[in-house]
Amino acid sequence: MLTAEALPAELRRAIVQIARTPRLLVACDYDGTLAPITSNPDEARPLPESVGALRSLAGLHETTTAVISGRALRDLATLSRLPSEVHLVGSHGSEFDIGFVHALDAKAKELHRRLEAELEQLVEGVPGVSLEVKPASIAVHVRRAEYAAGRKVLADVHSGPSTWDGVSTTDGKEVVELAVVQTDKGRALDTLRHQMNATAAVFLGDDVTDEKAFARLAGPDLGVKVGEGETLAAYRVPDTVDVATVLAFMLEERRNWLYGEQATPIERISMLASERSVALLTPDAKLTWLCHPGADAPAVFADLLGGTGAGHFSIKPHRNGLPLGQRYLPNTMTVETRWSRLLVTDYLEPDSPQHRTDIVRVISGDTEARVVFAPRPEFGGVPVKLVPEEDGLRVLGTSEPIVLRAPNVAWEIHSDGLHDTATALVRPTPDSPIVLELRCGTTDLAPHDLSEADRRARAGAYWSKWAETLKLPGVQSELVARSALTLRGLCNTDTGGVLAAATTSLPEEIGGVRNWDYRYCWIRDAAMTVRELVALGSLDEADGYLDWLHGVLATLAGPERLHPLYTIAGTQIGAEAVIESLPGYAGSRPVRVGNLANHQVQLDVFGPVVELVVDVARARGELRDKDWQLVRAMAEAVTRRWNEPDHGIWEERHVPRHRVYSRVMGWLTIDRAIRLGEVYGREIPAPWPSLRDEIAADVLEHGWNEEVQAFTTAYDGTDLDAASLFVGLSGLLDPQDPRFQATVTAIEGELRSGSTVYRYRRDDGLPGSEGGFHICAAWLVEAYLLTGRRTEAEELFEQIVDAAGPTGLLPEQYDPIAERSLGNHPQAYSHIGLIRCANLLAQ
Repeated sequence: MLTAEALPAELRRAIVQIARTPRLLVACDYDGTLAPITSNPDEARPLPESVGALRSLAGLHETTTAVISGRALRDLATLSRLPSEVHLVGSHGSEFDIGFVHALDAKAKELHRRLEAELEQLVEGVPGVSLEVKPASIAVHVRRAEYAAGRKVLADVHSGPSTWDGVSTTDGKEVVELAVVQTDKGRALDTLRHQMNATAAVFLGDDVTDEKAFARLAGPDLGVKVGEGETLAAYRVPDTVDVATVLAFMLEERRNWLYGEQATPIERISMLASERSVALLTPDAKLTWLCHPGADAPAVFADLLGGTGAGHFSIKPHRNGLPLGQRYLPNTMTVETRWSRLLVTDYLEPDSPQHRTDIVRVISGDTEARVVFAPRPEFGGVPVKLVPEEDGLRVLGTSEPIVLRAPNVAWEIHSDGLHDTATALVRPTPDSPIVLELRCGTTDLAPHDLSEADRRARAGAYWSKWAETLKLPGVQSELVARSALTLRGLCNTDTGGVLAAATTSLPEEIGGVRNWDYRYCWIRDAAMTVRELVALGSLDEADGYLDWLHGVLATLAGPERLHPLYTIAGTQIGAEAVIESLPGYAGSRPVRVGNLANHQVQLDVFGPVVELVVDVARARGELRDKDWQLVRAMAEAVTRRWNEPDHGIWEERHVPRHRVYSRVMGWLTIDRAIRLGEVYGREIPAPWPSLRDEIAADVLEHGWNEEVQAFTTAYDGTDLDAASLFVGLSGLLDPQDPRFQATVTAIEGELRSGSTVYRYRRDDGLPGSEGGFHICAAWLVEAYLLTGRRTEAEELFEQIVDAAGPTGLLPEQYDPIAERSLGNHPQAYSHIGLIRCANLLAQ
């Protein structure tokens, strides 16, 4: 059996590409393709390797396999003994195992009888010539006949029955087939493609009859000719052994694309950060996610969402071995991954130029390590060539320059036909670690001005000096510090924008479609993020974000026109799109970029901004004019739009509703604006107090539902929503009011599941389910405290803490049934909730 490397490079590249189509059809001929040609056709058995590959392909998600043969269906099934997973099509497409496509009418049946009688006369007395009678056709085989006699029979057939009206002729190798229906292998392929809704098809064949199928291939399709002869197929292999190799390689690529390797539990992934970039590391030091030139740009390494073929940068002991652990150096974003005789230290360099993303990877210890460098820019969408130079590697074929400085490392370059991958074996010594520097945004491979030790110290100091200024609570102070560093890592100090999370499309359900892109700045989420940092004593991030928001508002006709989210730079987000070439985390598709929520109406976003200004003013002891201007803009937006329906905090893709949470946030906007004006001596517009009262009355009248004894999601239903807890959390309703206490009890009963709290249980128009949200659990902790249930608050908070990964990071959600984390990671909301709960419990 040949290895995949023995296939032509162009064919390997084509297989890699087509293996990544959403819905794949793999079809092939039988004789001469799956099975070798034999002198006795009844002895043609398929190669076991080909049968196994076809069966395994058929078992994959959205993958169909079929054999299209000139043999009668019954004979094909008997001879091939192919598993039921593989569809069989006989008689050049006249017979399908999923139903006889062409039912013969009386006229065709009569023609079939005449044809059989005529052909019997033509071949009578000619040794070695045989007829194969099929339901809709008759084949004349001359392979065993003497050559001249066989040619004469074929000529007689072509000049006689082939000319009859209603007869369709197909010529093959030493055979001619006459059918009483219009059919060929190309039509059969089209029928299968239509039935399976395939987005691309592969066909392999050796006979002239297979050219009809090759003729139907177009676009992303792939045709492979077996053996010699003219062909319309774009690729060729010598024999049936190579067919088995092609199928096996396609199976491997398809399986890897669909499911990747064993997916790393989300909460076990650690984040590196600088002032403008983030990157993710698996517990065994694989750089699994990096975008450049910013966190919301296309990925350079997308292993997280597509396995190793989507790009990674791995370091591990050459003799394998499991890592002993991974940790952050205290009060830094520097990560150490340790094996028994190997240590890998990773950090993003701070204070680099704005267009740069620089990662330093240090390998120390006394054992040989294997390094694999496989960049795949633009989510793997562009071919990549790696060129070794004296001091490292240069990445060619990208719009952004990328180099890897690696002095004294000898690389081996391999290609899959589309992308290059570099591998190297290195051996550090106690006195001489190996230093690898990935530099995105430059072509410079020269040595850095500072030693690696100095740069590591500088990177650590960038974070630790900031962390030392924080005022940490007495509850879970180390975890709160890690949460604060994580939130700080999601802040972009160049622009002031704040990421909602570091990733896109980590699933809310394994294998499901609830996969969203959170690499943007939500007005609400960002305000909540920097507000928690203010609570810990850091104001710079709030200043940056408020300046960012001023910049966004300057581009709008009015504050009520704010979109829910923007890019980190403060610009409009492009249309939501799907990266079809990535199979998703653990096979969870689609992988999305962009976010349709950009075009939604979310009228709750103004409240968190005003709450942030309240806390910033309290921390400073003054209300700056520009911040009061922002508060007035938010109040103006609420004045104009508070009574409209909207899509709400959870961005449901249903029609807008009059949501309780959005109304409460409208009330909070006006209430906090009035309080600010009173405390800091600002002029309060006359309509504000009455508007505050009007919104409160509206919520209390329409938001409370007697039937369920709770404030519901919206005015038009009985469904519950964890966000409705803000009726009491905001102060609109006294926490001791029986209606709020009843709402807490109702949400606890319907939405809490052990250690987590779901957003809601209603049908939101999307298939599948999701986990509980850490932020919702944090809200319930706060509600417990406000209603005098401290013991329950402490217990639920400890369960949130237990869900954190080994390095202290939290994704968005937790599945209490499967006991695993879900959603984008690390998620700002989750760390916001943890910090707030710790502060409240410490009071």
